[in-house]
Amino acid sequence: MRVLVIGGAGYIGSHVVRELLDNGYEITVFDNLSLGRRENLFDEARFVEGDILDRQALESLMSERGTSADRIEAIIHLAALKAAGQSMIEPSRYAINNISGTINILAAAEANGIENLVFSSSAAVYGEPDYLPVDEAHPVRPENFYGFTKLEIERILEWFDKLKGVHFAALRYFNAAGYDPKGRIRGLERNPANLLPVILEVAAGMREKLQIFGDDYDTPDGTGVRDYVHVADLARAHLLALELLDKRKESFTVNLGSEIGASVKEILEAARRITGMPVPAETVDRRPGDPARLVSSARLAKKLLGWEAKYSDVDSLVATTWEAYRANVRDR
Repeated sequence: MRVLVIGGAGYIGSHVVRELLDNGYEITVFDNLSLGRRENLFDEARFVEGDILDRQALESLMSERGTSADRIEAIIHLAALKAAGQSMIEPSRYAINNISGTINILAAAEANGIENLVFSSSAAVYGEPDYLPVDEAHPVRPENFYGFTKLEIERILEWFDKLKGVHFAALRYFNAAGYDPKGRIRGLERNPANLLPVILEVAAGMREKLQIFGDDYDTPDGTGVRDYVHVADLARAHLLALELLDKRKESFTVNLGSEIGASVKEILEAARRITGMPVPAETVDRRPGDPARLVSSARLAKKLLGWEAKYSDVDSLVATTWEAYRANVRDR
């Protein structure tokens, strides 16, 4: 099967591409390289540089009718702006890229008879939880604009399914972290905003200190608790979702998380221990839209996909990420 991975040069996207290649899929990567990196591309995959806001480029790519290996049969969509704090400051930018860009993808898919799409959604659609762990039946009330865009895209996908037969799997990630355990992906995220890469940028001497956004939450140590899931586990889930979607031709939505919560301070202390670096940190004001705790239930993913997190313990998350940072520091 030829799969179009949109955003396939990015952090999560490159791991998804590697997983699909390892399992015999033919891959075309479509990426504008604004956040993705060329070093995250693989020789076995075709690469097309382009932007999801360029509908003509998407339609041209999806309409290719060369050999059977060139025909796009399914799409994995990971192209989005994703910094929650930034989305509260630049909502129009996030709406245009995330929502309008997805509409372009869907329009091109519909026009070319592509029926299966795996969508990178987010646990940010839930907002402050009413109960833990959060399952798919939980009310959706995003507290930041990034989460709003993901929820709106899910709703648009539902309509395209009903009206045009474009089936989707919406994967609601919790916090992605870690790097390929085999060390095959080393391209670091550009301007990361997530906790673990920021901590390890400090450890690697790439930034001065970590800012902890609030230490007065109703949690055991006062810092926010999140469900961190290893990117290799996420990549495997994309493969399983694609296989199920192709088999059943029915849309579905599932959470992907480790079901284990870790606080900012827990991650920080693990990073200090594993790296042997002091990692200076300071506490600053809370960010708007950040819930105190967010931990997943992944029972439905286990039931539907046979998926469970295998690499998502804190030490594995930190150690694999540190190896990627150490490799980049050595290469300077």
